[in-house]
Amino acid sequence: EVQLVESGGGLVQPGGSLRLSCAASGFTFSSSSMSWVRQAPGKGLEWVSTISWSSSYIDYADSVKGRFTISRDNAQNTVYLQMNTLRSEDTALYYCASCQNQAFCEKKRGYWGRGTQVTVSS
Repeated sequence: EVQLVESGGGLVQPGGSLRLSCAASGFTFSSSSMSWVRQAPGKGLEWVSTISWSSSYIDYADSVKGRFTISRDNAQNTVYLQMNTLRSEDTALYYCASCQNQAFCEKKRGYWGRGTQVTVSS
């Protein structure tokens, strides 16, 4: 059974930081590109970042570039999203997914977790 379990979300003040984790099982994580995708209340899916299986390719949405960092540990079957300088517009449900690029992610391809809520508010 494929499982993607996100953790690390919560309530944080503007300018603060959070680190999201996603533990994967049931598929060949080490050969899969992984992504983070978010959905703000009342809005559609927004691709955030993708990392290739070897970490040699990484891409970010313009809205998070310079503030978020994606990484992975293939030995632990885990992908991370370090989020710094958080803004109110980063408030969303953050999903971990095995989609390999923005187009695939926004079509909800691949395996998906249930999400972890990030709320940025003072």
